[in-house]
Amino acid sequence: MVRVVLHVDFDYFYAQCEENSNPAIRGKPVVVCVYSGRTEDSGVVSTCNYEARNYGVKAGIPIARAKKLLETKNAVFLPMNRAHYEEISDRIMEILEPLGDKFERVGIDEAYLELTSKPKGDFQQATQMSSTIKQLVVEQEHVTCSIGIAPNKLLAKIASDRNKPNGLTVVRPEDVVRFLGELPVSSIPGVGRKTEERLEQLEAKTINQLATLKASVLRETFGSSLGGYLYRAARGDDDEPVEAREQPTQFSRIATLKRNTHDISEILPLLKDLAHSATRKLNEKGMSCRTISIIAILSDLGIHSKSKTLESTTSDEKTIEEASEELMKQFLEFMPAVTVRRVGVRLSALAAQSGQTDISKFLG
Repeated sequence: MVRVVLHVDFDYFYAQCEENSNPAIRGKPVVVCVYSGRTEDSGVVSTCNYEARNYGVKAGIPIARAKKLLETKNAVFLPMNRAHYEEISDRIMEILEPLGDKFERVGIDEAYLELTSKPKGDFQQATQMSSTIKQLVVEQEHVTCSIGIAPNKLLAKIASDRNKPNGLTVVRPEDVVRFLGELPVSSIPGVGRKTEERLEQLEAKTINQLATLKASVLRETFGSSLGGYLYRAARGDDDEPVEAREQPTQFSRIATLKRNTHDISEILPLLKDLAHSATRKLNEKGMSCRTISIIAILSDLGIHSKSKTLESTTSDEKTIEEASEELMKQFLEFMPAVTVRRVGVRLSALAAQSGQTDISKFLG
């Protein structure tokens, strides 16, 4: 049966999260930065939206350079808030994971899905499923993504990058050679500037040109591993399976209150539901946690958290619920003037369940 693999890539993810948190900045150039702290502008760009990219801003350039490029464009420069992005990423990944035969998370903003058996190798059905995935993610998390569909992971990843943002690109087995066609060699994942320059010396600027080079030449030039990879990639060959790379590091749930409030009685019912939902996910994965955290997003969109680390790991619903309630009460007492807009529960410091039953399950 022909493999059907999806690569899902969240569009300009950090900047898109910031736009959703503050809709007033949408439509402006938005640049998410990693500040070094040495001076006001020292550090580098982590990512940016497409409005900023249109003026030459890209990941890795100095913040001072980005500000120069955007000095008259009413741009917004923000510090990276990775904890916020991770929470949104976790929720999106939980949408994606059940939809395929196999699921592989790649960092914070990419994932692979193997759909071979569900659409039975039918690329048309896979395309319909991908449209549904895109709709689900937008409806539930207001994040657009680009999806590539292909017979393997390599081609799916190349495809997802062809029509960004919010793209959907399909590469059927019979279209592989034509698809790779005149794409630059830099389209191949892992081909950076130095490799590209060396390939240019071999008169291989496009993937088609790369495909004319003998495997022996590529191995002599780049070594056995990289040379062999380039030879296979030029032909669209890849047999790497879609599989989970690592155990999750945390489980989190977050939701919006009916109204902004400081009243603990209005917050606790939702917090309890989130604690139960996170605990169910923990147990589904056969894991336990040692650290329990609550998240509070305020009416001014400020994000706060408070954590408790237990003496031993737990997967007990009541223990997690009570710890979450205690943490929220402590937070509200410490911050008497704030109003809360959204709340969340995060379980971290995870470990596989040992098979021993938590003693609290026997207590009334």
